[in-house]
Amino acid sequence: MKRSGTRLAASVIALGLCALSAPALLAQNDKAADKSSEKSTDKSPDNKSVDNKSTLPPLPADAHVQQSIELEGKTLHYTVTVGTLPVRDKEGKVSGDVVFTAYTVDGPNRPVTFALNGGPGASSVYLNFGAIGPRHLNAGNEGDSPSDPTTLTDNPGTWLDFTDLVFIDPIGTGFSRSLVSEAETKKQFYSTEADIEYLSRAIYDWLIDNGRVASRKYLIGESYGGFRGPRITLFLQSQLGVAMNGVTLVSPYLNPTIEDNGDLSPIPWMVTLPPITAANLERQHKLTPEAMQQVIAYTLGDYATALIKGNTDPSATQAMIQRVTEMTGLDAEFVKRSGGRLETGSYLREVFREQGKIGSVYDSNVTSFDPFPYAPEQRSNDPLLATLIAPTTTAMVDFVTRTVGWKVDARYNALSYEVNQQWDRGDEMRKGSVSELRQAVAADPKLRVLIAHGWNDLSCPFMGSILTVNQMPPMGGDPNRVAVHEYSGGHMFYTREAGRIALRNDVKEMYAKH
Repeated sequence: MKRSGTRLAASVIALGLCALSAPALLAQNDKAADKSSEKSTDKSPDNKSVDNKSTLPPLPADAHVQQSIELEGKTLHYTVTVGTLPVRDKEGKVSGDVVFTAYTVDGPNRPVTFALNGGPGASSVYLNFGAIGPRHLNAGNEGDSPSDPTTLTDNPGTWLDFTDLVFIDPIGTGFSRSLVSEAETKKQFYSTEADIEYLSRAIYDWLIDNGRVASRKYLIGESYGGFRGPRITLFLQSQLGVAMNGVTLVSPYLNPTIEDNGDLSPIPWMVTLPPITAANLERQHKLTPEAMQQVIAYTLGDYATALIKGNTDPSATQAMIQRVTEMTGLDAEFVKRSGGRLETGSYLREVFREQGKIGSVYDSNVTSFDPFPYAPEQRSNDPLLATLIAPTTTAMVDFVTRTVGWKVDARYNALSYEVNQQWDRGDEMRKGSVSELRQAVAADPKLRVLIAHGWNDLSCPFMGSILTVNQMPPMGGDPNRVAVHEYSGGHMFYTREAGRIALRNDVKEMYAKH
């Protein structure tokens, strides 16, 4: 279903990893004529060798393969390219290699969409093989196992028939790598502003290299990639002179300030109640858009009022606790002890406790057995992530090295905990990307933004984006220019075919407006 804000986005609220400072424009250096030799060797713009302290062997030259997909009764032929883009420091020295996977179709006036996942530390394989690429890997659903066969099938939810696709792996993820010291790596790649600047430049460089600067341009970011989305859009727009036509933010991490003042503000609890209720409705086979409209209405009305009144109105509190118990299906004593305020970690351990299982923060109906059921806190990996990393890694490495023929023996990082641990979580990350989204939308009256959420997601709950979009000031006559769309499922709702196809249809409609 779709929910459009009556006002355009001034701030976007979502939980997870999230005033524009004016970052310095990246130095624009001329490229050597021989791209393949430039990208993986240490060359300055004048082709003289420079010492960037890297002893890594060069990555292979770009590789290509022709493939096809049966989509809506038609055969679509496309080219897959796996290649690299050099990252240069301010002195022009190559300091890193960004690896991309591109799917392109011959034809005039093709738009191009750039895709980024989040983490920080996640490669783009999740959007590629999970959501919008032409090949799909079945993984990330209840009952899936990390040792399941990694069979790729045609993806009926792909966007490739209406846009070319370029999946970008940030430094430290996928096969992308830093060529400088650990200290320089953290400085140049593992912080908010540096991350936005070099990824924006990578998009700019791909457009130049492929003669696509004049194409219609779009961006999709998931989770922390949703934090990146507005910032990259604004940086490209205001610093590099490249304007996006549209942005899709999937389960975005946009405004972590929603967690502030949790003891006084009702908002943190208003954000968690709807996805917990959605998961309960799904278990009862009662999850529908109509049912969720009632949940949202209660959350914005009597629930918020009861939380604000607190102990001044015991009867309202009691009625609220009873209603929350009915909505969530949780133990009445647990809800009473919680005061009707459902904390995510406690809920995930409570909801399947009698079965000895624990729910995933990305979709609480995806479960695994809890290996430490008597511990005071969760000690195991998230159930969904535990079953997702192995098959996605296996599938991507096989696809890149065998199918495409990009022969590399480096490690592939589908999800790098090292990058995540080294990330500089400074003030910019804490501010989120609300200011950048507002500025980008205000500067371009034709820019459209689609914010997509799964109802069951507790890591970046959909209710946060609804509350935010509802507070946006009017910036143009179209109230749907920034819109929230909701789907069955969780953080990666696209692992379900119905959600994947619904997202495809909504995005295709947005692209058709240009």
